[in-house]
Amino acid sequence: MAFEFIDAQLAQRQQDGYYRQRTCIDYERDGVIAINGQHYLNFGSNDYLGLRHNQGVLQAWVEGLAQFGGGSGASPLVTGYSAAHRELEQVLAEALNRDAVLLFSSGFAANQALCQALLAEQGDIIADKYMHASFIEGATASAARLRRFAHNDYTHLSALLSKTTSSHRLIASEGVFSMDGDSPDVAQLVASAEASDSWLMLDDAHAFGVTGEYGLGSIDAYQLSQQQCPVVMGTFGKAVGTAGAFIAGSHALIDYLVNYARHYIYSTAFPPAQAVATLHALSLVTQGAEREQLHANIAHFRARANQEGLTLMASQSAIQPVVVGSPTRAVALSAELANRGLWVPAMRHPTVPKGTDRLRITLSASHATRDIDALVDGLLLAQDSILANADPSEHDADDHGTD
Repeated sequence: MAFEFIDAQLAQRQQDGYYRQRTCIDYERDGVIAINGQHYLNFGSNDYLGLRHNQGVLQAWVEGLAQFGGGSGASPLVTGYSAAHRELEQVLAEALNRDAVLLFSSGFAANQALCQALLAEQGDIIADKYMHASFIEGATASAARLRRFAHNDYTHLSALLSKTTSSHRLIASEGVFSMDGDSPDVAQLVASAEASDSWLMLDDAHAFGVTGEYGLGSIDAYQLSQQQCPVVMGTFGKAVGTAGAFIAGSHALIDYLVNYARHYIYSTAFPPAQAVATLHALSLVTQGAEREQLHANIAHFRARANQEGLTLMASQSAIQPVVVGSPTRAVALSAELANRGLWVPAMRHPTVPKGTDRLRITLSASHATRDIDALVDGLLLAQDSILANADPSEHDADDHGTD
């Protein structure tokens, strides 16, 4: 029977505690989501600055729709590249002190396009173990040899670089890691790239809009020149509050991608109205009011959590994981929090390594102090409830596994 493995693999995933289902959001406003008629404080969104519902951003969408219509109508190399796209690229290039920028429909597409176009024939990719799946998928689909160094381990990075055989080497890391919320030692990455004559690429999906003096991500925060970091990928669907992504770099790199990146050439451009809205959102990002509120919320959460004895990771970002170590307990904790009106999603393998299943708390400028206090109180009550009802014989086979 064709594809008979489907039912068996789904059953196995359910048995292991890793089965996934979608949750339909009825609506969301001011950090509150409605699901099946119930309301929850939302601590699961990547809308770090709360700009998705900003009136100015929404008005810019409307103005863009009036000027350009609902969609782009074609791929960028046909008739899908508009004056709004061009302006967004130019504004970003100037802000990041890069020669040029290229827009993509998503960060997943941008990472795939970069790997498969830049390393279409040969090369070495040396990537942090915790790089996002979109990059790893792109790397494995390229002609490069992929090597992964232990998370933020620069001795291991150097050892792997010494084993490379190609003159085309790409070192890849993230500005803020999506599951742990920590950041790399960027100076170490730059030094490794310079010493090995490699290019450094930073996936800034969770840093862009949040870190740096003007909120422009790692390039802003660490004042990285184009020579120090030749490739920057960022997204608009998180802190910026719209959608889409970009790659920034030299004129030659961007021209090369325009000619060889299949994810760009053969995909319909994202709507021009989206570019108009993104431009307005970027102006708010650089002004900084929302960023100040977000960082105040992060500091308050960590202070309250530490005061109450909750174990946190070292993240200073909007991503604040609480590692549980078991998929079933992570799901149970998430359900207990939902019963208390708090929406905090559980993250399980393969999204995170086995044995590090967790609650992934994401904070936003939209949250009030009382919301964060409610979250901390809810975490304490949920943990107590799970412990009180735990079966002493419970054991998850993958509690101590490795990715």
